[in-house]
Amino acid sequence: MIASSVTEHTASLMVLEGGLTAIAVAMSFLCPTLGAKYFSRVERSFKRLAQKQGLAVLVVGLTAILLRLAILPVICIPHPFGADDFSFLLSANTFASGRLTNPTPPMWIHFESIHICMKPTYMSMYFPGDGLVLAAGKVLLGHPWFGLLFMVGLMCAGICWMLQAWLPPTWALLGGMLAVVRLGLFTYWINLYSGAGSIAALGGALVLGALPRFIKTVRLRYSLLMAVGISLLAVSRPYEGLLLCVPVSIVLGRWSLAGRNKPTMRVLVRTTVFPLALIVATGAWMGYYDYRAFGSPLTPPYKLNRATYAVAPYYIWQSPRPEPLYHHEVMREFYTRDEMHDYGKVQTILGFSRQTLIKFVRGVFFFSGFALLPPLIMLRRVCLDRRIRFLLLCSLVLAAGMFIENFLYPHYIAAFTAVFYAIGLQAMRHLRVWKPGGNPVGMAITRLTVSLCFVLVIARLDAATSHPMIVMRSDAIADWGGPENYGVERARIENELEHQPGKQLVIVRYVPSHDAFNEWVYNAPDIDTSKVIWAREMDDASNLELVRYYKDRKVWLAQPDLQPAGLSPYPLPNTRAIPSMNSISAADGDNQPQFGG
Repeated sequence: MIASSVTEHTASLMVLEGGLTAIAVAMSFLCPTLGAKYFSRVERSFKRLAQKQGLAVLVVGLTAILLRLAILPVICIPHPFGADDFSFLLSANTFASGRLTNPTPPMWIHFESIHICMKPTYMSMYFPGDGLVLAAGKVLLGHPWFGLLFMVGLMCAGICWMLQAWLPPTWALLGGMLAVVRLGLFTYWINLYSGAGSIAALGGALVLGALPRFIKTVRLRYSLLMAVGISLLAVSRPYEGLLLCVPVSIVLGRWSLAGRNKPTMRVLVRTTVFPLALIVATGAWMGYYDYRAFGSPLTPPYKLNRATYAVAPYYIWQSPRPEPLYHHEVMREFYTRDEMHDYGKVQTILGFSRQTLIKFVRGVFFFSGFALLPPLIMLRRVCLDRRIRFLLLCSLVLAAGMFIENFLYPHYIAAFTAVFYAIGLQAMRHLRVWKPGGNPVGMAITRLTVSLCFVLVIARLDAATSHPMIVMRSDAIADWGGPENYGVERARIENELEHQPGKQLVIVRYVPSHDAFNEWVYNAPDIDTSKVIWAREMDDASNLELVRYYKDRKVWLAQPDLQPAGLSPYPLPNTRAIPSMNSISAADGDNQPQFGG
């Protein structure tokens, strides 16, 4: 899960978008031919590019990458912030160092943190896909964010390629460009390291783009691309990937056994043996990774962490776990207060219905915002449309799968991103030919709302430079306008300490009302050799044992809840009458928190 608690402001980019969308719809009814000649010229040029389908895919991918690089002076490379970011970066830095996992550090109790496993090894609790992408960025280009950037470019290109298999080329190119401006520039998928959506979105696009092409041509290239997509889903969002692959597998099975153009067994074997080998190899590698990091090839990364720390279950039929023994109050608050608060919302019929509606609205507004909502008035026609009936079925399978989960953020459903765009674009095609009273109102709505998506890019950049109060609000992380400027204070202090002579130890002190989402205690894979170590403040005996262990380091006190965050020399506790932690650790058994049941 990702942080959802940020400073609240009265205005937001979504309010601006909603107002402009209403104006665009009103103008379409009042003056449906406004700018018709200009739009026609643009559409003709757009269509010429779209006909060159390979070039169109390349242009979409490069546009996503180059535009995001172009706005770096305004929206810079993000600082890591919160549990998910640091967990993914731990995975990335581990892989970049050539290891699958890390040994448990001797002082591990001081380094416990949200979404991090400390036993049996020290590693992120997440599936390895995102860590591998970030590691590639660090190894090849010097910074993890560049791996995320190129994955977002591939995602947008993949969405365009998938849409070419389901819609006319012009609409596929439009969908790719909308993915660039709605997902590739400002959302947390590109501006936080926990933007895990791009990998699963690319995987889903490859699977759904290859499906009709493979059935039509029975070529190895398409079955291989489908296998690559399935593998990407397996290493990033396997549950949602399974929801996508179930209807795909049913269609493939029915076609191969009873389809009108079903292939011969020889052709089927020739075009599926290598893709199946790739999928099996991915599963085997995942099992080996789980074995090395978590002790069993059948133990998913998150399962051990949730069993150790969590109380709230993932699925609606599960009961809360008994509260374990926590070593740190801030972690207890996160798991027993924050997560249980969300879990408690779905424990009544009314609450469950309300949260289900919120899940739906959150997903719709992340992928479409207000600007792309008007075409949904044609949803009834879309439901009767044979062209994308299978994609509608896929969306129903997703809805059923999300219905039984207690938590939902947009990257959970990323595997279906291309499905959402295909449905929205098909609705837009129906809206475009809508002529109430003989007036081209539908065409005007589609033209103005699509144009609005591109105009809002300028508004978002202007908001970031001259009107920052319009950007951030309590749920901005789930908006297309996205987050920015998270993690600045921790990054500032860490940068100061990196330039200090010698090694540094930072003991972090929180106030009782500290926001658990603003977590500072995260470290590099090899903690003991790090220039800067972040540790939790505990009781005097534990703190003294930590300081003694890192006796070659200068010790600092960080207080994130001060404004601005404070850093000062750590006041060492009185050493008299404080027992050695060796005896305390032996009595404790040096175990992780225990839980019942």
